[in-house]
Amino acid sequence: MKLNSEKDLESKAPTNSKETSRCFIAFDLSRECRQEIQKIQDLLKKKGLFLGRFTDPENLHLTLKFLGEISEEQLLKVKKRLKEIKMLELHCELGEVGVFSKSFIKIVWIQLNGRSIFELQKQIDQQLLGLFEKEIRFMSHITIARVKNVPDKKSFFEYLKSIKPKPVKFIVKSFVLKKSELFLEGPHYTDLEEFDFD
Repeated sequence: MKLNSEKDLESKAPTNSKETSRCFIAFDLSRECRQEIQKIQDLLKKKGLFLGRFTDPENLHLTLKFLGEISEEQLLKVKKRLKEIKMLELHCELGEVGVFSKSFIKIVWIQLNGRSIFELQKQIDQQLLGLFEKEIRFMSHITIARVKNVPDKKSFFEYLKSIKPKPVKFIVKSFVLKKSELFLEGPHYTDLEEFDFD
């Protein structure tokens, strides 16, 4: 479509990054869970089977929904709707290590088991209906590394299969709306608001 005026150009211009926030909804992990994940990360680092970046221990979390760049107005609506969620505490257990695609390896994750995690995610989707699309396929996982290259895929997958995380159990009593800022050294997360379960 042709733009005929400066006003049109302004209306079609990308939103100024200062007016938006890159946000997601998540919950944090217990100390024991983080420690177990860090042990697995150390094993992978020593093995050196891929090139990439490991998630900093303080940034480990489970993402329930990624919202992307949203305006201040949208942010206020999200906060208001998330306050309506009613849940009991979540019982979680650390699961297996894996990747999404064996042919296109981008992320190494650890699964987090717990039926109530999926119930919470569905409630979040329902509350944000009309503002954001529902998740097509939600998987309860914790990103522990982002992969750039795997020289020997066979050895990589054999080693992943051999890793048996300790089935750490913990209880989650709240979830958080977080802001993500991207830097060369990695992302920085800020908690915007915490939502406690009843």
